[in-house]
Amino acid sequence: MMNLLMPVIGWSGVVFCTLGYLLLSLKTIRADSLPFQLLNIAGGLCLAVTAVDTHDLPNAAANILWMSIGLYALSRQFSRRQNSTERPNG
Repeated sequence: MMNLLMPVIGWSGVVFCTLGYLLLSLKTIRADSLPFQLLNIAGGLCLAVTAVDTHDLPNAAANILWMSIGLYALSRQFSRRQNSTERPNG
């Protein structure tokens, strides 16, 4: 089962990252959109998992950083939205 699972995870990561970049390039989604960030996070995670499985640590580190950037961007977007809805009554 693991012989099939890791390639599926890896190819899913390739699809997620490539699809995000394609949709961004076609101006179907924006760089600050939730779908773009989620595709980057999922793609980075999948690629990092398969890189760790094959002991490709530089590739794993690069994809963990890629995923972390997406998580950071997403958290900033959520905190901005939360701050804009929590304006004091006054």
